Amino acid sequence: MTTTEELVAQVNKILDDIGIDLAGLFETFEIPSISFRLRENLSLLQELEEDLSRRVGETTPSLKGISKRDRDPHIHWIYKKKRNRILALERLRAAITAHKMALALISANYTFFVGKKLISIKELTKENIENVRAVLNPIQLGRVGILPYLAYSGDVLRLLSKESIEVREEFKFIKGKLREKGVVRTRGLRIEVEYWEGNRLKKTRIDLPADSDIEAELRKRYGRRFRWRVLSFVKTRGVLINNHYTVDNLALAYAILDPDRGAEKLGLDLFRYYFLTSETEREGLGLYPNIRLCIDCHYSIFDLPFKWDPNFRTGHGSILIIRKCEMEQALVGKRKELSNVPNYLLGGVLLYGMSEYSEKKVAELLGIPEDELEEAIKKFVISGLHRLLFSDTAKFEKFMPKSDKAKKFLALLQG
Repeated sequence: MTTTEELVAQVNKILDDIGIDLAGLFETFEIPSISFRLRENLSLLQELEEDLSRRVGETTPSLKGISKRDRDPHIHWIYKKKRNRILALERLRAAITAHKMALALISANYTFFVGKKLISIKELTKENIENVRAVLNPIQLGRVGILPYLAYSGDVLRLLSKESIEVREEFKFIKGKLREKGVVRTRGLRIEVEYWEGNRLKKTRIDLPADSDIEAELRKRYGRRFRWRVLSFVKTRGVLINNHYTVDNLALAYAILDPDRGAEKLGLDLFRYYFLTSETEREGLGLYPNIRLCIDCHYSIFDLPFKWDPNFRTGHGSILIIRKCEMEQALVGKRKELSNVPNYLLGGVLLYGMSEYSEKKVAELLGIPEDELEEAIKKFVISGLHRLLFSDTAKFEKFMPKSDKAKKFLALLQG
């Protein structure tokens, strides 16, 4: 059995080799070969991570508080050895995250065929890899261009040190954006209520929306004999991506991809991610590990892709995503009426309805075909759901049936 120090050396050597091998593969950019290699690497790295984490643990050693005069050189050596183990484990986890993100990105954007047979990325083998054909999907999630720049060796800072000052500055800017906590948004009120029921005084606590009529709501529930007080506000706050390995990989990849507009491109890709997918899809995609399934507060990275908009206000991008997530919840149980409209087109329909953008601009923003979007809007109007979700339906009028016969049929269809 290898010692822990030998395992640490082995991990570092394997990660160095992976960085060199994948750099060569990305020069040819053959997606089937890259996918197979990534999957093989990930399997090996996960085994190493399991073994190393079991031996090392999670606690990072520190010599803070001990003066140099009082430090025992032997204790210092032990602490240094422990720290090297922790650093190897961190590097290993960053590499695993990069591999997972790359495989998820490839799975979301490519379809694999052997002849005419459709196969999954898990079915790639040494025997069939030469015959596999990768076809780029018409709808893009994430950005395939970042694939060569993820930290497959796990050594984010060393890779960054080889880049220009512009790349390093963009890396810091993107990382700062992704690490910022969302601006607090009050979602509701937690209230304590005392009321009479059957000649007995009872006490309970309830949550109400922030904009609700508290007195009317409580009177409806408890009659006229009650008193209440606000205990707290239900607020939301936290980072967009709660995983520093994901943040490091995204910041590195987008900074190298475009040192001038990397943050803006990432903001647009994240915006599209929320609009082109449903919450259920986002649970299993893995494009951005530990990203919020839905957002409920403002993140400034979503403002960057909309600086061109003359009606831009701070929080513009975040508000659109928040509204989209709320509409997703409102459509639960009613989605069957639009079963033939895929999620990426439904996202386009909702963006069209909640914004001032034309169908052409929506298609351009989300990277979806304009003709398919228009067809989806027509189906959405026929279903009558535009009246349920939007108070102002003027934008949908031009997609209403024109003939009297069609209007009568639509009225009967919608009840």
